[in-house]
Amino acid sequence: MGFFDFWSEDIAVDLGTANTLIIHEGKVVIDAPSIVARDRTSGKIIATGHEANLMQGKTHENIKTIRPLKDGVIADFQASEEMIKQFVKSIPNFKKKIFAPSLRMVICIPSGITEVEKRAVRDSAIHMNAREIYLIYEPMAAAIGVGIDIMEPRGNMIIDIGGGTTEIAVIALAGIVCDKSVKVAGDLFTSDIMYYMRTQHNLHVGETTAERIKIQIGAATEDLETPPDDMLVQGRDLLSGKPKQVQVSYREIAKALDKSILRIEDAVMECLSSTPPELAADIYTTGIYLAGGGSMLRGLDKRLSRKTDLPVYIAEDPLRAVVRGTGIALKELEKYKSVLLS
Repeated sequence: MGFFDFWSEDIAVDLGTANTLIIHEGKVVIDAPSIVARDRTSGKIIATGHEANLMQGKTHENIKTIRPLKDGVIADFQASEEMIKQFVKSIPNFKKKIFAPSLRMVICIPSGITEVEKRAVRDSAIHMNAREIYLIYEPMAAAIGVGIDIMEPRGNMIIDIGGGTTEIAVIALAGIVCDKSVKVAGDLFTSDIMYYMRTQHNLHVGETTAERIKIQIGAATEDLETPPDDMLVQGRDLLSGKPKQVQVSYREIAKALDKSILRIEDAVMECLSSTPPELAADIYTTGIYLAGGGSMLRGLDKRLSRKTDLPVYIAEDPLRAVVRGTGIALKELEKYKSVLLS
């Protein structure tokens, strides 16, 4: 086996709707937007990741930007495969190798995934020269990444708000006791902002601008302790067709996002109501953990805490909690064998 080990490499992949992260040798080596740019005439992929992201909303008819993953699962098989290939190729250590190494991979998947979608993830990995493939559910990876000891007979609740889905799970004894997956997450927040700007300000803004608004002044509640400054937003006036600029406050964005956050709150309450009483007692003392990029929305922890009457904690570096957990599972394969789907 020793000889083959020389040719094989271990990588942990968080295939996200918004971002793809890869861990190699304990370090995050790839952190790039899950987006590709395709030439329509030749059908070739001309850019991936950050490069393709810069093209979004600015392409002409011969170039199309695609997000190959939708709601956490592969929507465009060819584009996603090409994207992962490019990302794996650009791992610094792999560039020095003459031959492509055979891979041992741990890939995380949403908990509400179907068998067909699982097969699509597996097939992509096989095409990339993977000899061993393990899958891990996102909430489980997030729990490991947050630092929860999932092996203990104690209930922990984790909410992972990504780009396409929000995964809510109660975990005990290395298993998911009850879970809920809702298609309300970062992408929906972005389209809520676009809709709000259109209806309230007659301003047409693109996805990239809406994303920037969400990051700079996004809020889940109107009563923030340290509110961000108002932001100047540029776009196209829907009435005159001219470029124009308006000033937007965080309170407006909190209004725009209210309905979507209500849906997340309802899903959390639903998951809590189906939790066995002994585990519910544990959650009362351990509280709720938030992970994923969406959990960075200002005031979201306070709002969920008010709704559930439980303490809510945001993970340290929530964007990377899932990939960190996937990396730990890869490093300690024997320990986490029971939570991995091989």
